[in-house]
Amino acid sequence: MNITITSPDHPSAPPASLTGVGFGRVFADRMFSMDYTPADNWHNARIEPLHALTLHPACCVFHYGAEVFEGLKAYRRADGGVQLFRPIENGRRLFHSCERMDLPPLDPDAFVEAVTDFVREEVTWVPNEPGTSLYLRPFVICTDTQLGVHGTTNAAFYIIASPVGSYYPKGLAPVRIAIERDDVRAVRGGTGYAKCGGNYAAAARATVRAEKAGYDQVLWLDGVERRYIEEVGAMNMMFVIDGKIVTAPLEGSILAGVTRKSILQLAQDMGYETEERRISVQELFDAHARGTLTEAFGTGTAAVISPVGEMEYDGRSMILNDRKIGKISQQMYDTLVGIQRGKSPDPHGWTVELQLSDQQFALCDSCPERLGSVEMSHADLADGILVIK
Repeated sequence: MNITITSPDHPSAPPASLTGVGFGRVFADRMFSMDYTPADNWHNARIEPLHALTLHPACCVFHYGAEVFEGLKAYRRADGGVQLFRPIENGRRLFHSCERMDLPPLDPDAFVEAVTDFVREEVTWVPNEPGTSLYLRPFVICTDTQLGVHGTTNAAFYIIASPVGSYYPKGLAPVRIAIERDDVRAVRGGTGYAKCGGNYAAAARATVRAEKAGYDQVLWLDGVERRYIEEVGAMNMMFVIDGKIVTAPLEGSILAGVTRKSILQLAQDMGYETEERRISVQELFDAHARGTLTEAFGTGTAAVISPVGEMEYDGRSMILNDRKIGKISQQMYDTLVGIQRGKSPDPHGWTVELQLSDQQFALCDSCPERLGSVEMSHADLADGILVIK
């Protein structure tokens, strides 16, 4: 694709430190944008100054929730370089989410190209403090201005970026989880496997109730029998039962997490037995009573691994591993983070290292300039606009 790149008139500098900065509160000063029409397909790719979107009040995204999104990170390597972790998996998931929501799918390879070029241009925003990263939020919205439920005609694809520290201020401190008894988030045949805002909106009421009661997250049950564990609002869930790592199966009602997929592979590499099957709440309580439920942890891009110290359901509580981080939880976290940050071997070829020019490496250290004003060998520079071909 041809990407037109424009620098802000008044570039802003990345924060000197992310200490005390909440997740997703600070944003890079540029964004990626691309438009879709039936006549031109996906076109007009551009990296431009971050700005508010101007949309008609009848825009389909407001009234019918016609949108999907993704989440992935760019990591600073110890040598100063930058790499992504399995971006093709996010591209494939966005493709399937678009199909489910009747939005024009974006080719996964084009997705990776857009993400890679965008991060390369905003490379100064990738932080280098321990535990930090540049969180990327790609999303697709329907931009039709017509009331009434209908198929998508016009759409837009955007990527915004936010330098972040840990998703959870407590770090790897085990969290408290409430197993939801009343509300249902998704069912098989619905949109549970798509990464769309409606799934998160459906989770809001129960999440607020749980937070008011002192819990960090809600764990959802299946929407039919209300017996089987599915996932937490922001994470897939895994349990260590009889030494095996057990997680709910992908049956259409939960998200196919990239971190989930990676952890299952790493666990197998380490010799752990893994099972993808239905897990009832009663099975968890029975295993806990026998002492065979030894750990539980969430997996997700934002948190990576989030160990669980307590689960509550219908007035009953399970304390796990004395509210301490379990051996397997810590092992999975250390291994995966090591690969993501380029500190450990990557036997499966999951990481994508960005090819940075000398000028880009220099900007990583100094940060006062933007890449749109730097002459680069692969680009034509004219009138302050950089066009990558």
